[in-house]
Amino acid sequence: MLQFLKRCEYWIFDLDGTLTQPVHDFAYIRRELDIAPDEDILLHLASLPDMQRRQKSERLDQLEHFYALQTKSAEGVDSLIKLLTRKQCRLGIVTRNTKVFAQLSLSVLQLSSHFSDECIIGRDEALPKPEPHGIQALISQWGVSADDVMMVGDYKYDLLAGRAAGCRTIHVSDNDELQWPALTDYRFNSLSELSELL
Repeated sequence: MLQFLKRCEYWIFDLDGTLTQPVHDFAYIRRELDIAPDEDILLHLASLPDMQRRQKSERLDQLEHFYALQTKSAEGVDSLIKLLTRKQCRLGIVTRNTKVFAQLSLSVLQLSSHFSDECIIGRDEALPKPEPHGIQALISQWGVSADDVMMVGDYKYDLLAGRAAGCRTIHVSDNDELQWPALTDYRFNSLSELSELL
């Protein structure tokens, strides 16, 4: 298993909470959008009539723009991404955020040069995770087998999407209460821990 980690050349990352420190206040976002505390925000918006969906989506965009500007690097992200770049790995992002705000976050983190625009897949380019469509789009673009690809994320949706696409999965979290072993091939407390093994 460790050998695959060391030789893997294709890496897909979740963005918020994986490459970044968690900054989104989802409870506040749900209150602002009048969404129940346990309801998925994107599924809720998709279920609304057109006008209501547009209004709430505009407010969500405003909130996500604010949070993108607050972006801070997750522990070890710089060393990991630079290491993978030196190894000439292909890097992609699949996020439930929009591509525009993902690009803004990467700019704030000073990581934009490591991710080409076509390798950043947001919710407007593919059905959002846990659907595997964004991951499958990158696999197709790269012309490789899903077996060759690693999906890295901090939440169940990332792992579910990776599994559904046929990838290996890495769960990065220092919260012992958040564990999905059936969906996880490798688990690390931080990206720094992952870097040390590569």
